Amino acid sequence: MSSTSLKPFRAAAVQAAPVFLDRDATVEKACRLIVEAAREGAKLILLPETFVPAYPAWVWVLPLTRRAEVAALYRELVEQSIEVPGPEVERLAQVARAAQAWVAIGINERDRDRSRTTLYNTLLVFDDEGRLRRRHRKLMPTGGERLVWTPSESADLEVEATPFGRLSGLICWENYMPLARYALYSQGAEIHIAPTWDRSEQWLATMRHIAREGRVWTISCCQALHMDQVPSRYAFKHAFPPGTEWINSGNSAIVDPDGVVVAGPLESREGILYAEIDPGRAAGSRWIFDAAGHYSRGELFDFAVRDGAANEAKPRRLVAPKRAVRKATTKPRSRRKARR
Repeated sequence: MSSTSLKPFRAAAVQAAPVFLDRDATVEKACRLIVEAAREGAKLILLPETFVPAYPAWVWVLPLTRRAEVAALYRELVEQSIEVPGPEVERLAQVARAAQAWVAIGINERDRDRSRTTLYNTLLVFDDEGRLRRRHRKLMPTGGERLVWTPSESADLEVEATPFGRLSGLICWENYMPLARYALYSQGAEIHIAPTWDRSEQWLATMRHIAREGRVWTISCCQALHMDQVPSRYAFKHAFPPGTEWINSGNSAIVDPDGVVVAGPLESREGILYAEIDPGRAAGSRWIFDAAGHYSRGELFDFAVRDGAANEAKPRRLVAPKRAVRKATTKPRSRRKARR
């Protein structure tokens, strides 16, 4: 279906806090929020990065000299994480189906095939029939996150065709990876989701840049986590700077293809942002700049994605290869005759 024939629809960014390190309670909270957003007419609903069961905020403040505490927190995170497939995934699928909405949510995913103690930062995308359409694992955890999550073994950079447009997504600072963004632009992305933990002014600038660069609607969704929402039994709370009230203030936002913020940023409170999205605006705005189209100069640059070690020797080419350049040939100069 052409983007110019798609009808406008309502999207939602759910800024909320998990029930900290409580998988079942957080899944139920997510389900309630999905139902609430659907009642307001949302057909695409995004929840934050690793919403279930929590973002491991301690990685930024807890020194490794407190090894026993670090180990105890990791153990609890492993125990409360989700396996895919699993009952929690099925519960989320059921609510997406009942809501008749596409739902994207960040989880801590526990490896079920090997040790069962390795974790991934994963984005799940369900369609409006409750089918799991995408499981994207974060390509590269950032900084202290590498103490908790392992990188994805494959690229898994695919754009989903939905009833309301072509949907792409990257997790938090994956959005700073220019080649990952281009891999999505080159598949015709029109709506881009970016679940995140970053709430900075620079992050909002990044979301505006991506929207304008890719000519895509961009939805950034972050947790809003108050200090009081982390139970007092977690000593790492006291490692934050004195006077910290919000561990994360949120700042979720929705940005149009010209880089203009149309909803949010929502700061220091839980809530749901809504925006009316016209997918056709993505195509219309590309007359002046099309990152993976007429502005890409495909005859000069080459780009490919290698989706895991097994395919390392056979990259999947996303743009036409550059034209062969005829090499100039010159005849070797004859040696000068020796002087008489």
